[in-house]
Amino acid sequence: MMSAMTSLLLVLATIVTGLYAGFMLTFLTGIMPGLADLTDEQFTAAMRRFNEKVPGPVFLVLFLGVVALPAAAYFTGLGEHDGAAGPAILAALICSVAGHVITVVGNIPLNNALAASEGGDDGAARAAFESRWNTLHRVRTMLSLAAFVLLAVALHRPG
Repeated sequence: MMSAMTSLLLVLATIVTGLYAGFMLTFLTGIMPGLADLTDEQFTAAMRRFNEKVPGPVFLVLFLGVVALPAAAYFTGLGEHDGAAGPAILAALICSVAGHVITVVGNIPLNNALAASEGGDDGAARAAFESRWNTLHRVRTMLSLAAFVLLAVALHRPG
């Protein structure tokens, strides 16, 4: 049986990861397809503004929470997890960390290059950005969705 603290951390991890996965999925299924129809100038301007606004306080709580909360739930619950919960929480944590690595080494450098290209050739900037960013984003979206499902499994089978 999980302690109240471990259960609370697992619930919070599941909620935060679900919100983050939903944000990522919205970008994948709605925002990026909508932006794809814009001209190069419109696309690059819109992405530059998104990249300025997204890392605000709410996003940062989610971004940090999808790693910190599953880690806390896993490590505070060592010895409490049943056969399914512990491995599911650990797998969710691994998915979240992998998604963050993709963000830090892939998406953020592309965002920075796009920002630095402002005032230059928007067609070339878009060509260097869009396909690579979308590919990386698809992977990190799938990882965030997997993390959410794994935490839901752990929550359903708390031990």
